[in-house]
Amino acid sequence: MPAVRAPDLAVSRAEFAAARGTLSAPVVLVPTMGALHSGHRTLLRRARELAQPAGAVVVSVFVNPLQFGPGEDLDRYPRTLDDDLAVCAGEGARLVFAPPVSEMYPGEQLVTVDPGPAGRVLEGEFRPGFFGGVLTVVLKLFSLVRPDAAVFGEKDAQQLALVRRMVTDFALGIDIESVPTARDDDGLAISSRNRYLSQAERAVALAVPRALAAGRDAAGRGAAEVLAAGWRVLGGSGLRVDYLALVDPATYRPVRNNYSGRALLAVAARAGGTRLIDNVAVDLGTERDAADD
Repeated sequence: MPAVRAPDLAVSRAEFAAARGTLSAPVVLVPTMGALHSGHRTLLRRARELAQPAGAVVVSVFVNPLQFGPGEDLDRYPRTLDDDLAVCAGEGARLVFAPPVSEMYPGEQLVTVDPGPAGRVLEGEFRPGFFGGVLTVVLKLFSLVRPDAAVFGEKDAQQLALVRRMVTDFALGIDIESVPTARDDDGLAISSRNRYLSQAERAVALAVPRALAAGRDAAGRGAAEVLAAGWRVLGGSGLRVDYLALVDPATYRPVRNNYSGRALLAVAARAGGTRLIDNVAVDLGTERDAADD
């Protein structure tokens, strides 16, 4: 077997610009905050497919302070660069950009991206400023990397929808590819934050995928029953639920009970001190009828 080629590592903008100039198209970006796991591997494999033999996969590893609010886990978010580089090597990444905060934000970031109405509900309501921080760093990465395509996971479905809208609204000309949510054998969506869970907390956390499965299975009985089925699982589970919502996946507005079409059942909840998000597509038919503002 041929030896695994270690990716080039750039930690400054200057280093990255020099390395970027050696890459052949298509260049495919996988933006991450590091602590790479098997879910990230699925993103990297899709990126490698898109890059084709002649192209290159670029991975960014950056814990973005703009998307963390007061009291969140910025300081303790896992940082495992050596392990991340090994994962990137194993999945054929060509270049890793792992800048310090001073390189990404050499001065105060006075201009940021407004996520719009769909970014002020659900995650945007419970984490004020979160999506502004996410879109700002993604736009900056797009400017630095100049990718032909970028790959995101569907677990962060609201983020994915907003990135796609930003690319459209700003005419960035970047293809946004998505990869289905990766799950452990017990059904829990894989996340870097899962390592915070104790064994007992993980058992409680399993109510999240069970609630989504129950809601999806109730799709034939209408939107109200989808939500009711989910709440029946969550109620008494021991989770502290921020929201369980059934929304139009384009606008993130809640849907009426007579809605027909593809909807998204989304949940955010805490098991102990760990916040979990997850979602599942729910097919309620073929005609759209979203709720009014």
